Amino acid sequence: MAKKTAHDDPLAPVTLAVGQEDLLLDRAVQEVVAAARAADADTDVRDLTSDQLQPGTLAELTSPSLFSERKVVVVRNAQDLSADTVKDVKAYFGAPAEEITLVLLHAGGVKGKGLLDAARKAGAREVACPKMTKPADRLAFVRSEFRVTGRSATPEACQALVDSIGSDLRELASAVTQLVADVEGTIDGAVVGRYYTGRAEASSFEVADRAVEGRAAEALEALRWSLSTGVAPVLITSALAQGVRAIGKLSSARGGGRPADLARELGMPPWKIDRVRQQMRGWTPDGVAEALRAVAEADAGVKGGGDDPEYALEKAVVVIARAARSRGRG
Repeated sequence: MAKKTAHDDPLAPVTLAVGQEDLLLDRAVQEVVAAARAADADTDVRDLTSDQLQPGTLAELTSPSLFSERKVVVVRNAQDLSADTVKDVKAYFGAPAEEITLVLLHAGGVKGKGLLDAARKAGAREVACPKMTKPADRLAFVRSEFRVTGRSATPEACQALVDSIGSDLRELASAVTQLVADVEGTIDGAVVGRYYTGRAEASSFEVADRAVEGRAAEALEALRWSLSTGVAPVLITSALAQGVRAIGKLSSARGGGRPADLARELGMPPWKIDRVRQQMRGWTPDGVAEALRAVAEADAGVKGGGDDPEYALEKAVVVIARAARSRGRG
């Protein structure tokens, strides 16, 4: 989600969009253009790269028009502007033209910091567009996308979407749009699974979930389907390892605890605590140990330690599913 300063009029004389998340930068531009065209449908938009804004170009673009038309001037990669052009832009900050909105897209950082500082000092409206490198940030982005549409999505659905799509915000935003358009009512994890089970991450976690729940036949079916669609075996062993480790972590946690407290202690989102609690009912400490050994063997097998990666994975799935029912075998 792009974060904005308190001064949040899209038609402010200067908008500064700072960061390296392309989707958010584009949305910052779209917001200004939409506001300008709402005020004047004939708004002229000039979208320039840094090398297209030469010394004197800004003065030409912002000079009074015979028709007094509204104009939006967008400058991308403003951190790469030449020194002479930066002087022009800084001078413009002191006397911005009426009916014109200047939008500067700046990557942030050290390069071009003088222009950044000058824009802020001049009181530019600022929109933060940071690169979202953390899963928690992408999860917050997905929640925000659903919230903006006025639709409800469960925490499990939001997490499943992040797990399935990955780190590309454009794909995440597109997935939210598709789900909102196609699905009525609350969007849950099952819906996301139906739409995106073909993704490598989603199908890998499907195998792991069925295995740690003791559903061997379903886990094997999901495994064979995943491998047939080109999912890398290492992704599946990784998902299996995460599933078994989550069981082990929660089973060794102190007391019953509320999901929120356990989430902080174990480094898991609260919704996952509830899911793992359901999955761990048949597990014992010995079962966890046995499953972890099976995952380690499978990992070695798919990384060159064995002749048949598929067999190594099938064996691990069977062992994990059996371990999931170890409490009932005593």
